[in-house]
Amino acid sequence: MAICSSAISTETAALPLHLREATPADIPAIATLYAYEVRERVATYEYDVPDEAEMARRMRDVMAAGYPYLVAEVDGQFAGYAYASSYRSRIGYRWTVEDTVYIEPDFQGQGIGRALLQALIEACEAKGYRQMIAVIGEPANAASVILHEKLGFQTVGVFRGLGRKHGRWLDTVQMQRALGPGDADAPSNE
Repeated sequence: MAICSSAISTETAALPLHLREATPADIPAIATLYAYEVRERVATYEYDVPDEAEMARRMRDVMAAGYPYLVAEVDGQFAGYAYASSYRSRIGYRWTVEDTVYIEPDFQGQGIGRALLQALIEACEAKGYRQMIAVIGEPANAASVILHEKLGFQTVGVFRGLGRKHGRWLDTVQMQRALGPGDADAPSNE
């Protein structure tokens, strides 16, 4: 099912962007992008690269729980992915989701992350979620902080030295955005 198709304007050209629900066929591309993030960056605090079977299991778990899992394509080429998942497992948190967004390095800075995150927000609102949390692995990840700010997230805290990777301590930014009416009223499915 297509989420949306549109052109994303960049400084150099308009990109024909297609957002859709992820499928098992996307696992090789998702696993490759995630492996790069694990090896080269600190957005994820994982040390060991998960294999395709593990990434497929993770996708199945997210989708089986009813959370949206989206893929972005530009001219049919995989450009990134995003999904929502449980913020915490206790029942009192069931209206709160955490977002995850990863963009292929060649497609970063072209509006794809914004399109994916906006579609993810809309999908979560349609499912009745009331809050979205972004856990950003390091304040120096300015692109992620700015992306979230542009879509209405506010920084609610920074955990100092919460994780360690590549031989250094990492701070973690927590950002939050209301979905739909947020906490203005009680959910209908309480």
